[in-house]
Amino acid sequence: MSGSAPTAPANKPLRLAFMGTPDFSVPVLEALIGAGHEIAAVYSQPPRPAGRGKKERKSPVHEAAERHGIPVFTPTSLRSEEEQARFRTLSLDAAVVVAYGLILPKEILEAPRLGCVNVHASLLPRWRGAAPIQRAILAGDTETGVTIMAMDEGLDTGDMLLAERIEITDETTGESLHDALSDLGAKLILPSLAGLAGGYLEATPQPEDGVTYAEKLTRETGRLDWSKSAGELERTIRALAPWPGAWFELGGERFKVFSAEVLKLGALTNDPGTVLDAELTVSCAEDALRITRLQRPGKAPMAAADLLRGYDGLAPGTRLG
Repeated sequence: MSGSAPTAPANKPLRLAFMGTPDFSVPVLEALIGAGHEIAAVYSQPPRPAGRGKKERKSPVHEAAERHGIPVFTPTSLRSEEEQARFRTLSLDAAVVVAYGLILPKEILEAPRLGCVNVHASLLPRWRGAAPIQRAILAGDTETGVTIMAMDEGLDTGDMLLAERIEITDETTGESLHDALSDLGAKLILPSLAGLAGGYLEATPQPEDGVTYAEKLTRETGRLDWSKSAGELERTIRALAPWPGAWFELGGERFKVFSAEVLKLGALTNDPGTVLDAELTVSCAEDALRITRLQRPGKAPMAAADLLRGYDGLAPGTRLG
């Protein structure tokens, strides 16, 4: 595996299936189309109810494929003989998989001539699994990246074709890292396919050391636990923006928190979760967290100073849940 895209003569266009669902996947699909590859079919999760009206909405990948006139399949499983037979009739060179959301059984993995290639948003073997972008920030990692992987039957365990690193800074949010890694995946997929088809890009087994798993995010992941350090909570706020979001409860209301800063005050005598001053500084197990932007239920997000001018429920001495 190389750490950056190799330079080699252009390969002829490949016949591909693209398998993806969220907006993270769309730049990779667009890159494949722009490079002249033939997209025989797109597979995506079925339309799901969304928005206040709960009207069924097609996935971002589904909508992108339709704009290009590409056939879209939305099976709920790929384990049936019927679905596997349909996949085989596509006569693919390869399948490109980006945050698809369904398990690919052996029969699907082995159907394309060159196999199935996955664009994964971490430096494998760190952060295998469902939420690698947010988990990297939550853990305080200083870098992450994209790994292009030849898929096998394991959970993100396949051999690596290409990888490239990207820095995580104190300003990085889940949203900004999501966008940067999506663009990086679109950059790396083309030389990965060219090298795989041309036989000059050698796949490398993942190291046995350093394996971590990125557990799926839930709304509960965003609950601010004041018994943790202010640094951990500030990373939680950045990692989970915009979804599922960080939050705390007070008086039966759930307040969403969009930004905060750490105040290095060391160990405090106040109970964790105590509002310390009129600037919404909250004591933590270590140091304090000054909340700078938040949202009350039914209200628009606003600066903490603006919210406090019209609301006295967060006065100094208040204990947050």
